[in-house]
Amino acid sequence: MTDRNSDIIKTEIIRVLNENGKTRGTELAKRVISKVGNEKIVYREISELVESGEIEKKVHSRAHIEYELINLSESVNTQLKNLHKEIEMIHGEIINFEIAMKEEKYTFQERLRSTIHQIHIVQSTDGIMKLLSYYPAFRKDKMYSQIARKISDCWESIMNDIMHQQEENFLNEVLANLRIHQTDSKNVN
Repeated sequence: MTDRNSDIIKTEIIRVLNENGKTRGTELAKRVISKVGNEKIVYREISELVESGEIEKKVHSRAHIEYELINLSESVNTQLKNLHKEIEMIHGEIINFEIAMKEEKYTFQERLRSTIHQIHIVQSTDGIMKLLSYYPAFRKDKMYSQIARKISDCWESIMNDIMHQQEENFLNEVLANLRIHQTDSKNVN
C-alpha cells in the first residue's frame, strides 16, 4: 500500500470523527471501508492515529470501543502550561536557596545535597523538553520557548551558586556525586 492510500484512509477517518464526534469503532471502520480501503488496513490506520495521539480510544468493553478526535493544540498547550508552572516553581526554589545561603550558614553537605537535588530536577525537566522537541506541535507552541528560557535561567543560577561557593573543590564534589548517582542506578534493560 502506498503512502498516498494511507493518507487518504487517515483523512477519511478524521473526517468521519470530525462530523460525528465520538464514534463506535465498528461504525467508524464501516463508514471508512465504504469509501476507501479494506478492514485490516482501516483498523491499522486507526491504531496508528491513536498511537500518534491524533485520535483518542476509549474502551468501554470489548464490544464497545469509541474513538474521538483530540484537540491537539489544546492538549499541547495544557501540557506545556503544566511544565511551565513546574519550572517556575523550580526556579523559585533555586532563587530562595540562593537568598537563604547568603543569610544563613549551611554546612558543606547541606549545600552539596541541595545543589545536586536542584540539578536532578532541572535535568528531568530538560529531558522532558528534549523529548517534546521531536514533536512539531510542541515546538511551535509559544510556551515551548518560554520554558526553554526558564530552564536556561535555572542552569545559570545553579552554575552561579556553584561558582560562588567558598570551597575550591565544590564543583568537583558536585560532579563526583552526580557520577555516583549515575553508576548506582540500575540498568533499565
